[in-house]
Amino acid sequence: MSVISPWYQLGYVIPHLYTDLDAYQFYRVAPEGAMLVTTGLNLTDYALAAVERELPTLWQRFELLASKKVDRISLSGVPVASVLGRTRMREILAEGEARTGLPCDTDLEAHITTLQHFGVTRIALATRWPDAVNEALTRYLAEAGIDVIARRSRARSLEANKHSSAADDHLLALELGGQVLSETPDAQALLMPGGLWFAIHAVPLLEARYGKPVLLNILSTTWAALHAAGKRMLHRPDPRWGKVLASL
Repeated sequence: MSVISPWYQLGYVIPHLYTDLDAYQFYRVAPEGAMLVTTGLNLTDYALAAVERELPTLWQRFELLASKKVDRISLSGVPVASVLGRTRMREILAEGEARTGLPCDTDLEAHITTLQHFGVTRIALATRWPDAVNEALTRYLAEAGIDVIARRSRARSLEANKHSSAADDHLLALELGGQVLSETPDAQALLMPGGLWFAIHAVPLLEARYGKPVLLNILSTTWAALHAAGKRMLHRPDPRWGKVLASL
C-alpha cells in the first residue's frame, strides 16, 4: 500500500529549543507514513529546579500539539521524568490526557513499557549523565520493578551533550554499551537513554554481539506509539534497527 499522506502523527515535546537528532533518528527507524511533530522547551540543566521552571510551558506545548491533531503526545527527556519521580510524572501525564483528550507518554515510561513487553526485570545502563541523574533514573525504574544491576557512564553537562559529535557518540555507545554488557552477563537488556545521543547505528552491532535488546529513547517511544496504533499501522518498521522495533 502506498502512502501519500501521514497515517500517524506523533507529537513530541523536546526539552530544547531546536530539533536535530531526534527527528534525524526518528525518520530512519519509523515506518513510511509516520510523522514526528515537534515543539520544544528550554531546559538549561538536569536539576529539578530547571525542570520545574519549564512545567508551565509544557501545558502550552501539549495544547499546541493537540491543535495539530496528533495521535499521541510524548515528552522527551529521561532526566526530566527521572528528577520529577514516577508518581509526579504519571500525574502530569494523566493531567495532560485530561486536558488534550490524547494519550500522553514520556520516553521513560515508553522504556518501561518496552522492557515489560520483553519480560525484562534486570538491565544494564549506559549514559552520558552525572551520578545524580543516573541515581534518579535507577529509582524511577525500580518503582516499575526494573532493577539496574550495572551501569557505565561518561558524565557530561547538558550543554556538553548538546554540542557533542554524532560520530564520537556512536563510538561512545559502542564503548560504554559493550563494557557494561560484557561485565554483566545477567543483564537481560541494555538501556542507553538520551535524546541527544546518536546511537542508532550502535544498536544492531551491540545486539549482534551480545544477543540482548538495546533500548534508545527513539526506539522505545516509536515502539510504544506504533504498538498503540495497532491495526492502523500501515507499514512496519525496518527490523534492521534492532530487536525493539522488530518485535512489533
